[in-house]
Amino acid sequence: MGRSSYDRLTALDYSFLALEKPNAYMHVASTQIYQAGPLRLEDGGVDFDAFRKLTASALYQIPRYRQKLANIPIENHPVWVDDPDFKIDYHLRHTALPRPGSDEQLKRLSARIMQQHLDRSRPLWEMWLVEGLEDDRFAVISKVHHCMVDGVSGVDLMRILMSLEPEQTVQPPPGYVPRPTPSGSTLLWDEIVRRSLLPLTLARNLRKAGAEARDTRREIGVRLRAVLEMVVQNLRRVSDTPLNQPIGPHRRFDWLAMDLDDLKAIRRSLGGSLNDVVLTLVTGAMQRFLDLRGVDSRQLDFRILAPVSVRSEDESGTLGNRVSAWLVPLPLGERNRVAQLEAIRGVTAELKESKQAVAAELLAQAADWSSSTLLALGARNATRLLPFNMVVTNVPGPQVPLYTLGAKMLEVYPHVPLLDNLGLGVALMSYNGKLGWGFNADYDLVPDLDAFVECVTASFEDLRRVAGTEAETS
Repeated sequence: MGRSSYDRLTALDYSFLALEKPNAYMHVASTQIYQAGPLRLEDGGVDFDAFRKLTASALYQIPRYRQKLANIPIENHPVWVDDPDFKIDYHLRHTALPRPGSDEQLKRLSARIMQQHLDRSRPLWEMWLVEGLEDDRFAVISKVHHCMVDGVSGVDLMRILMSLEPEQTVQPPPGYVPRPTPSGSTLLWDEIVRRSLLPLTLARNLRKAGAEARDTRREIGVRLRAVLEMVVQNLRRVSDTPLNQPIGPHRRFDWLAMDLDDLKAIRRSLGGSLNDVVLTLVTGAMQRFLDLRGVDSRQLDFRILAPVSVRSEDESGTLGNRVSAWLVPLPLGERNRVAQLEAIRGVTAELKESKQAVAAELLAQAADWSSSTLLALGARNATRLLPFNMVVTNVPGPQVPLYTLGAKMLEVYPHVPLLDNLGLGVALMSYNGKLGWGFNADYDLVPDLDAFVECVTASFEDLRRVAGTEAETS
């Protein structure tokens, strides 16, 4: 049986499986809101059958959506194999809000759907079509396990399933013929061969890196320093806050939309990147929020994990995780908004120069040498000593309207999972001139999630006043 019948998960992909616990799921998700348009039925519902046919017709372009997990014997490392019993009706769900459903009801439904674990015996994704939303709208709530996709590849999936034009032709899908599942002895033998060849693979990669570098010794030195700096930084504990306590199984979900032009105007006035502006907004919001909680934030070492894509152009459209990360301290002790932006701008510039994202990628690649048992133990224990207080992920999306069978997508709000002791996570995605903020929180640790959303809005208004851009964008 050939190797083509399965795909081995990378250490990074596997880590998202190992991090999953009863109270901490590891799927990424989003709530997409549409104008019903031509998908509206005479009785006011939504044509779920047409939606099902569209999704079924596109699955051949996303092979991973019809694959499930299997394990290598003894080693117990997971691999992807074709699911011989794949049934799309398990993954596509149809539900409704009591008409006229409000955004608040949709947020609560999104939280309940997102907090449910995916079934590991099947392909790790679900899509829920939700009808009954007021103003002639419906929603699609999608869930995909993080071991399958990162933020950028998730956007690629949107482009596959949706259209740039209102007119969309649904072609009959090609026949699905699952590849034979490899035997346990085949998986084990292939793993023995793979491990025996690891030294040769390492030598080949080192030669390639040396050939590509203009100054080999300088390049290697920079990367080694970046690795050392990252390891040292990860050993530093962050400050304890009310948000960094053990989490439970239930979630709250909220969202907020901003005009991208407003944020770009602030960037033009004050400098920095769009992401620098976003992190400054989060800084101001966290200051306000902790003040409301009676916490003095001025002395806190509060860091966020900011995922950074390392996906090259020729990897566009591929699944799996091609992501690294930055650890960015938020200047909560600084009350001047311009000074906050300058501090964050300086940190991100230094991170780019230090190649910290490259260092994280090198460590992830090195993890492929480790056994699955060690990887699992490391992933599970790492959540007890996290070197950050919150995750803030910002994914660029398409800046043109997208359609599903003529139904225009109006908004999209992403969802980042929580880890142990991380009670709040923020995910952002830009789409068609808007920036959608998705806020995921532990139900009990952050009962006042709406207050944090209001703090983000207040932080935005503050920064806009300081930048003098109110008249420019109003």
